[in-house]
Amino acid sequence: QVQLQESGPDLVKPSQMLSLTCTVSGGSITTSFYAWTWFRQPPGKGLEWMGSIGYDGSLHYSPYFRSRTSISRNNAKNTLDLQMNNLKPEDTAVYYCNVRINQDNYWGKGTQVSVSS
Repeated sequence: QVQLQESGPDLVKPSQMLSLTCTVSGGSITTSFYAWTWFRQPPGKGLEWMGSIGYDGSLHYSPYFRSRTSISRNNAKNTLDLQMNNLKPEDTAVYYCNVRINQDNYWGKGTQVSVSS
């Protein structure tokens, strides 16, 4: 069974950069036809799709996040990574990584990120 675990800082100051890592176990980040995605959920709001990377390395971003967000994978470490710059207080959210396998979604537990001075 695929297991996902997000990790990173729980507090980031405004204008600074966020770097999160999703560690994958029970499956390869490069497995054919797997799609890997970052979501976030601000307090009191629904899930927001940020972007995805396909099994072939193809990238797809939400227009809202495209200009300041980068999703990547580290094949050797079997991790999915998120980098977002110029953080603002409204970026406070729980950030999730996800993999879609044959129309089934597997989620990490999420990691809380607060943006505050």
